Amino acid sequence: MLLTSENSAFPRGVLIAAGSLLAFTLVAAGLASVAGFAKADIPVVKPIEIRTLRFEDRRDGAVTVFDGAQNRLIAVLAPGTNGFVRGVMRGLARARKRSDIDDSPSFVLTHWADGRLSLEDPTTHQAIELEAFGPTNVGVFARLIDKRNDLP
Repeated sequence: MLLTSENSAFPRGVLIAAGSLLAFTLVAAGLASVAGFAKADIPVVKPIEIRTLRFEDRRDGAVTVFDGAQNRLIAVLAPGTNGFVRGVMRGLARARKRSDIDDSPSFVLTHWADGRLSLEDPTTHQAIELEAFGPTNVGVFARLIDKRNDLP
């Protein structure tokens, strides 16, 4: 028998300790689950405002932003400006290209009740929590969700 052999690869004490640790871990995880410790109470945060946006590159280097629901021009980002928006959109466009999705579907910009802003591509299910990039960068997208900032 392996445990009683003089030429054993593992000492008997180490095997018993490893088995005991494994048994303790399984029992502790089971008890925590039954007692409710394994449940995470994640608060439900509701959206305050949702806006669909479509972005198009122009030949002059500007980026036009359209309200996806109304297909109405709401902003023009001048060439050489708004690098954060351009970078985010390039990343999302790259994911669409890998999935053979064209650029016509709109993106979803959401302002949540806890103050966060997120941008999601419903075609690839990729989402970006914009506050992770700082208040200045979030501000650019906050202007796009606020309809008072739309072009006349």
